[in-house]
Amino acid sequence: MCVKNAKRPKHTHHHSATECNPAELRFRLPSRKELVACFDGSDTTSDAGAVLLLAADRRLGLTRRLAACFTDHRAPGRIEHPVEDLLAQRIFGLALGYEDLEDHDALSRDSLLAWVVAERDPSGRSRCRTRDQGRPLASSVTLGRLERSVPEEAPHSRYCRIGFSQERADDLLVDLFLEAHDEAPRAIVLDLDATDVPLHGKQEGRFFHGNVDHNRYLPLLVFC
Repeated sequence: MCVKNAKRPKHTHHHSATECNPAELRFRLPSRKELVACFDGSDTTSDAGAVLLLAADRRLGLTRRLAACFTDHRAPGRIEHPVEDLLAQRIFGLALGYEDLEDHDALSRDSLLAWVVAERDPSGRSRCRTRDQGRPLASSVTLGRLERSVPEEAPHSRYCRIGFSQERADDLLVDLFLEAHDEAPRAIVLDLDATDVPLHGKQEGRFFHGNVDHNRYLPLLVFC
């Protein structure tokens, strides 16, 4: 919206203003190209950086290869969110700063994140149940079942029916590390160190450090 002050008529003390709401704004660039800003978009997002995450994921094949470390015991005809989509939603969410599962109750309606995760039906109109339509991504409950699943119990569990192989995931991490180098290193040295961060409050994840008589974080850092 643009607002401009109109000239005040003679012999009056009243102020008048003209408001104009253009359909688009045009900006001249140094390259002589024109940048046009429109206001006719219906869906917006604050996480456009997810598009860069998609590009990185496609290059590494991370979510596709990580999905191969899981065994899905769910009935195929009743699956709306494949394992790869669930992993992409959770991993991209973490990378965007959404650590808590409850964040996905709102994120599950984000059309851009839905497109990045599955690239199909970002509006969620094709969901099977009417109550789910408009929510293209999985809810926090569905993601929670994935994270709480126990491999030995997954084949017989009623809800948490996705098993995870820790060994296959460990092998994948090694493969990804080696692929990041032009030549495989002859040796890998991991230096594990912790650094303490004093806290003033009741933040989640704090603990009391007896040696310094203070609450703090103690993140573990791994350097290669």
